[in-house]
Amino acid sequence: MMTLIKRIFSGVIYIALIVTAILLLDNSPVVYLVVFPLLIVLGIGELITMAKDDATQSWLVNIIDMLGGVGIFVALYLHYEGATIQSRSLWLLPIAAYLLLRTIVQLYRPQQNAVHSLERSFLSLGYVALPVAMLNGIMSITAPRLLLGVFIFIWLYDTGAYCVGMLLGRHRLFERISPKKSWEGVIGGILLSVAGAYVTHRWFDEFFQVPDFTIWMGLSVVVAVFATFGDLVESLIKRTVGVKDSGHILPGHGGILDRIDSLLLVAPAVLIYLMLIVPNIR
Repeated sequence: MMTLIKRIFSGVIYIALIVTAILLLDNSPVVYLVVFPLLIVLGIGELITMAKDDATQSWLVNIIDMLGGVGIFVALYLHYEGATIQSRSLWLLPIAAYLLLRTIVQLYRPQQNAVHSLERSFLSLGYVALPVAMLNGIMSITAPRLLLGVFIFIWLYDTGAYCVGMLLGRHRLFERISPKKSWEGVIGGILLSVAGAYVTHRWFDEFFQVPDFTIWMGLSVVVAVFATFGDLVESLIKRTVGVKDSGHILPGHGGILDRIDSLLLVAPAVLIYLMLIVPNIR
């Protein structure tokens, strides 16, 4: 019972932070620019810890990687939301600064395997920071609250997949990587996500500021499909390094990566989807 209470409590806090950050975007980006970079920092920290080999990554390199991840998020925020041409032209600056600093610092770490060290750093930015930063692009294409719809569909998919998989799961989805996941669970998750899209369009179009049934239905399917792949990719990483959870920051859930694993493939997939179907992209 205590484990269940901790799981519910930490889950509610996580959801509340995401929802608050997105809803406050209409008035101020401050919470948004704190919450999502924080997810990047924590996610990069967990990935670096999981991927370390016999040579421990230095604290300086870890900090550079975390700041680099935040820099990518801020860079794309400036690119999409900059009020002037001058501010938009600065969006590559954090990325360029990270590449210069990170590679030069490696020259002064002779005791480390340079290839493995740089692999960890660039994997952490490419796998964690860049997908989260792509949320800025999604937000700019339609409306900020569409981001909330993306998260809701992820949560609905996860709920449907878990419940249906537990009750009816018989046929393994990808047993080599994740023995417990089933095709029945995936189908249940997709159906619940699509049902959420119908409810969203039917009763909450005005709230979400995206009055288009086609966008919502397509979005729910894209989210469900790539949430499945996102979950599998993180399972592959954890199985490769021999850990059960990415961390322990969320009692009953594991680490931050265990919570945002679906998002890390959903974000680029949704961005591609919206760029293909929404006209007049700015």
